[in-house]
Amino acid sequence: MELNQAFRNRLGLPAGSTISFEQLEDLLERTASAFPFENFRVLTGQTKPVNKENLTEKMLVGNEGGLCYELNPLLYYFLLENNLNVKLVRGMVYDHHNNCFSRTGRTHAAIFLDYHSEQYLIDTGFGGNLPLKPVPLNGEVISSRNGEFRAAEVSEFPGEYLLEMKLSGKDTDWKKGYVFDPREMKESELDEMQDVICHSEFSPFNKNPLAVKITDSGTVTLTGTSITRTENGRAEKTAIQPEEFAHLAKTLFQLNYKSC
Repeated sequence: MELNQAFRNRLGLPAGSTISFEQLEDLLERTASAFPFENFRVLTGQTKPVNKENLTEKMLVGNEGGLCYELNPLLYYFLLENNLNVKLVRGMVYDHHNNCFSRTGRTHAAIFLDYHSEQYLIDTGFGGNLPLKPVPLNGEVISSRNGEFRAAEVSEFPGEYLLEMKLSGKDTDWKKGYVFDPREMKESELDEMQDVICHSEFSPFNKNPLAVKITDSGTVTLTGTSITRTENGRAEKTAIQPEEFAHLAKTLFQLNYKSC
């Protein structure tokens, strides 16, 4: 299946329409709603090499979601085919539980956009923390229904940038998202990321099932023990039994989950 048209079909975009910078906000909203952030193949050991063909098969033919190293490359390939000046970059997520950057290292993939000599960060693979708009790299604050976001150079990592956020209904102060290197990464590095996420003892994605999606009014987060619905900045968490997970994954996310 050809990625460009299949991606448009999934998002409800007209065939042959121009994808301009001004349309990226709508595109990011549609992408976030269409593709869940989920780790099912990591847990079941059914991962494949991360490339254009396999991502098309998994997410556009199979209607699955994925993690950052799948979701952002899929969007990257689409933007590239539509003549935007983009590249893939690597980031290191901040671990707020342990108050340090992740011990899995640079396992976050994101997109770097150059438009009229201005640089922006684009991300559709950061779970419920999505900016839903391009984030300029000059420290300017952008606001979306998901919160406030900013990105600027950081002295702790010379030449690199830090994404910070204040999520709607969650944060009153700025918190770290991830630091990223603006240099283009090789596509082969996506397989390295996947390998670490699948096998590292420090990976948060190889232990318990997770599915997250952006909704019209907030987010839905499903884990093996709970479901959290955030609507208009208010969160409601409900405990579930492990045996309920597969049913909820199907009804809420249209995802098939079979525990290993």
